[in-house]
Amino acid sequence: MPLTQAVQLDLTGEKRIGLVFPTYDFNLPPALPQLLSRLNISPLSYVFAVITCGSMAGNCVWVLRRLLRDKGIRLAYSHKVSMPDNSALAFGRNPNKQLGKYKRVPARMEQIIREIEAQSHTLHYSWFSLLSWLLGRPAVEKGMIHYLGPKVNPDKCIGCNACVRVCPMNNIRLTDRKAIFGDHCTVCLACVHACAEQAVSTNGHETLPDRQYRHPQIKLKDLFLR
Repeated sequence: MPLTQAVQLDLTGEKRIGLVFPTYDFNLPPALPQLLSRLNISPLSYVFAVITCGSMAGNCVWVLRRLLRDKGIRLAYSHKVSMPDNSALAFGRNPNKQLGKYKRVPARMEQIIREIEAQSHTLHYSWFSLLSWLLGRPAVEKGMIHYLGPKVNPDKCIGCNACVRVCPMNNIRLTDRKAIFGDHCTVCLACVHACAEQAVSTNGHETLPDRQYRHPQIKLKDLFLR
């Protein structure tokens, strides 16, 4: 279930809890620490994390372990799964040219499943990275959000509402049938990849249809939050 739903429930009766999330700039997604603070689980639960990333997990495991420890929860297991980097188009690269990474996913998933079923206590990719720490500083993070944050081209926007429905932060609204962005973007770029009119750009790059990415087994409607 989405973490936004999980924080509204009492999960203290669950014996095994898994957290699955992507890396943002080699760190946790900005919204994750606040959501974790509201998560109601038992200290006796076997808690594991599976992280998706373009290449490196950065400080995700290191930071997650500290956040959970502050709640009296022990992170027992972690691993990563490398996937196409959907932020690549912000730097002029094509994430759809990284689809070869899918070939390595089944073997990694089999390993993860096997180790979780055995309740392995192994934190893969748990080391501290100074670069990831620097990228996670509030001033740097704010600058990157400003630099990489999505922008709407009102001449292209047709008010289809797709970006509103995929935004996990409720940061987009329609005004006069045009998308308007708020001030709490987490730069997940879901809106950039979801817009059929390529009306949302990032880092000054015009969005090209062949560079919009979505997992081949996922339809746009599967991503709609409401």
